[in-house]
Amino acid sequence: MDKKFKSNITVEGIDRAPHRSLYYATGILPEELGKKPIIGIVNTANETMPGHNHLTRLAEAAANGVLAAGGIPVKFSTIGICDGIATGHYGMHYPLASREVIANSIECMAQAHQYDGLVMVVGCDKIVPGALMAAARLNLPTILITGGPMLVGNMDGGHRQICYSDLVDSQGLLKRGIIDQDEMDEIEIEALPTCGSCNMLGTANTMSFLTEALGMCLPGASIPAPYNAKLRYAKRTGERIVDMVNEDLTPDKILNEKAIHNALVVDMAIGGSSNTMLHLPAIANEADVPFTFDWVEEIADSTPNLVKLKPSGDHYPEQLHHAGGITAVMHRLNEYGLLQDNLTVTGKQMSENVAKAEVKDEEVIRTKETAYSQKGALKILHGNLAADGAVCKIAGVLPEMLTHRGPARVFDQEEPAVKAIYDGVVKPGDVVVVRYEGPKGGPGMREMLAFTGAMFGMGLADSVAIVTDGRFSGATHGAAIGHVSPEAAEGGLLALVEDGDIIDIDLPNGKVDLCVDEATLEERRKNWQPHKPDVKPGSYLDRYSRLVTSAMKGAVLKRD
Repeated sequence: MDKKFKSNITVEGIDRAPHRSLYYATGILPEELGKKPIIGIVNTANETMPGHNHLTRLAEAAANGVLAAGGIPVKFSTIGICDGIATGHYGMHYPLASREVIANSIECMAQAHQYDGLVMVVGCDKIVPGALMAAARLNLPTILITGGPMLVGNMDGGHRQICYSDLVDSQGLLKRGIIDQDEMDEIEIEALPTCGSCNMLGTANTMSFLTEALGMCLPGASIPAPYNAKLRYAKRTGERIVDMVNEDLTPDKILNEKAIHNALVVDMAIGGSSNTMLHLPAIANEADVPFTFDWVEEIADSTPNLVKLKPSGDHYPEQLHHAGGITAVMHRLNEYGLLQDNLTVTGKQMSENVAKAEVKDEEVIRTKETAYSQKGALKILHGNLAADGAVCKIAGVLPEMLTHRGPARVFDQEEPAVKAIYDGVVKPGDVVVVRYEGPKGGPGMREMLAFTGAMFGMGLADSVAIVTDGRFSGATHGAAIGHVSPEAAEGGLLALVEDGDIIDIDLPNGKVDLCVDEATLEERRKNWQPHKPDVKPGSYLDRYSRLVTSAMKGAVLKRD
């Protein structure tokens, strides 16, 4: 007896003659409809950024795999914003907000056309988590192909390697006269040499790697974008999705508490982007998995930091791949008893997927004994300035800045703070407060990459901290505390900080406090006026601002 597919509702019966005709017009054969699963291939390829301009080749390879396995591939697209192009100006209000558009658009297509399964060919910061959110929400057999990391850039005849974070830091070096305009021009040309997600452990590569940890892609997420192995990987993925449909292997059997646990462990072990503290809670929310930051802290306290890629370390994503990739990292973590066995898209348990993996470079993927730290790379902070929590990538903080006490320099939004850095207004010892950049107040929770890049370039990374209700790029390193909640726009204590107030930061003990007495704060609160975001009424950002929740809830939209 022929298997009944979900898509049959669109092609069977006399009243579906128009539906069949529409499919015939795309080149699908009459004898295929109703007999083969229809696989939606979400292809987020576009010409706006290097992380996406190669994805069509991967989508074609996936489609060939679907055909070879007896399925019908149909490709469709969704949006993809480049955070690097959006950063430092009004455009940065949109990337995090676009995560919801991506998830919603995939939902719209998959439900409207009643596809049997999905292959999601995705890359970059908000697109990967948006796709994972859609997968959890739809609960159709789904498998991801992430675009893969870019190769490292080279200068000085190949003797000097550079990447995106070096490019960001070089702006301040130029301002200080440490490099000249000719060198800056060469860095711009050479830093990003190929297609793929930016060549560091930013949010894009972090979320790609965590997709494997979640069990939502085939082992091999670290394969660099330009490698032919990526095409073979995509074709195998296309073949595998047809089997998943026949096996009824849906995300609810994969994206459970164990999967989120494993992603958090890998995140801590590799020193992932602080933005994962937005995306993993959002994915868990769609999968109906309870998520607390106590859970994050417990995992961070027991997970050694085995890998340090740029900008926190000296290695690059392609070196991680050659050292065995995320599969080898997981093999090692599993040997340490830190991972939980769980079903994956391969149809096998996680332990089976990683059993034969081998660490090929002990310097790139360290042991527990030689780890950079015996605790994970991300730190959850509390204190009166962050009553609901805040996040810091502690692996990227210089030792001398792990504790810091200094006067506040307060800015409402990022641009004046960046100008103050370059103009010499910010002095060694300061704590820069950038507020009204949270999910609601921004809106959209802009990244502070322009500020932290300026801080490093101007030689202040060893003496200045930043505290914000905004967030940070994966390219950020330094004493950067983000996601402060409640945010200033919600009346959080951040809204009451004034220039000269002393802020006390203790990263090892997870504390960030404003040293101002309650009576003074109460007087300030009486005079505080809620911040009004710079958005047009009725625009997407206006609606997003009204619906979005706290950063410490993943900045998900309210369900009620």
